[in-house]
Amino acid sequence: MNYRKDRYGNEISILGYGCMRFTQSGGRVNLEKAEAEIMEAYNAGVNYYDTAYVYPGSEAALGEVLARNHIREKVKIATKLPHYLIKSNDSMEKHFKEQLSRLQTDYIDYYLMHMLTDIKTWERLKTIGILEWLEEKKKSGAIKQVGFSYHGNSDMFCRLVDAYDWDFCMIQYNYMDENTQAGKKGLKHANKKGLPVMIMEPLRGGRLVNLPENALDVIRKYPTKHTPAQWAFRWLWSQPEVTCVLSGMNSLEMVRDNVQTASDVQVGEIGDNEEKMLKQVVGAINSKMKVGCTGCGYCMPCPKNVDIPATFSAYNHKYSEGAFSALKEYFMCTALRKDYSGVTNCIECGKCEQHCPQNIAIRKELKNAKKHLETPIYKLARWLVKIFKAY
Repeated sequence: MNYRKDRYGNEISILGYGCMRFTQSGGRVNLEKAEAEIMEAYNAGVNYYDTAYVYPGSEAALGEVLARNHIREKVKIATKLPHYLIKSNDSMEKHFKEQLSRLQTDYIDYYLMHMLTDIKTWERLKTIGILEWLEEKKKSGAIKQVGFSYHGNSDMFCRLVDAYDWDFCMIQYNYMDENTQAGKKGLKHANKKGLPVMIMEPLRGGRLVNLPENALDVIRKYPTKHTPAQWAFRWLWSQPEVTCVLSGMNSLEMVRDNVQTASDVQVGEIGDNEEKMLKQVVGAINSKMKVGCTGCGYCMPCPKNVDIPATFSAYNHKYSEGAFSALKEYFMCTALRKDYSGVTNCIECGKCEQHCPQNIAIRKELKNAKKHLETPIYKLARWLVKIFKAY
């Protein structure tokens, strides 16, 4: 197992265990199966385990496995504050104590603000005492390091990185999202600020494993032989700015394969030829792309706060990955933000089109995207978010 260091010199396995996808049986985590998989990873050197308050049964299952095998002190636990459920300082304390109880521990190694969406959300947390609360927890040792997880564009991510003296961060990043989400720009900005960067969605929810036939053909013809999953992980670990890559491993075979890759990969091993090949894979995946948006962000900021790159990314992914994946992405990047950033805000001013290097008819394509993304399910979910925020 290869390791990289966090901000304070602690060694973290470059392969992290994402605990969101434990196998469920009868509505509960299959604890015996999860234990076998966790211990397989632990014995192979994986020491970073990522969970969250809202992952069904995950914190309790992880806590039980670590306690049962007496290895709590030998691993790093990362979990997340569900700030979207937090209305007061007392609420923060209540949720945190519940997490400690579930995890059968008295401290958290890496504590994240879960899905921090924008500066205004962070400012709201500050008004209810998040800074003082975090300072007290770090002083007492109940929280060792503080970070945030993020879905959204690179500009907002960079602003959030600069908004607080974070210890680390977590972003969605893979060779399809090199120029969307926080992207390489965000990765390098965080690294420049001295922040370790943890990676989620390295396989884009399995999309980079279950490739279409034309994309598989590109990989098969390449002289160096790796599986699609191995290429995706190697692309990430080749970059020195990447600290740890999470994988939601739910089979022993998956654990063993990922461990093998994490044990022999080298920084810088993905060269120009490999990059060219993977770009051909992306091209094959996106052969049904609806909008030729590269995610460059020159169209931003929108005067009405429409997240144009995120909208086009979700619209394209509907045709490359499916409707559910697209709806989920669009919902997270628009409706969950403090200030709504969906297409409904568009007033067709055309300012965006003046700066688009791809000469996209943005206003027209936003209308098309809205038809496909703002479905009745999306509108219902957005309405529920509004009600919850008002509560």
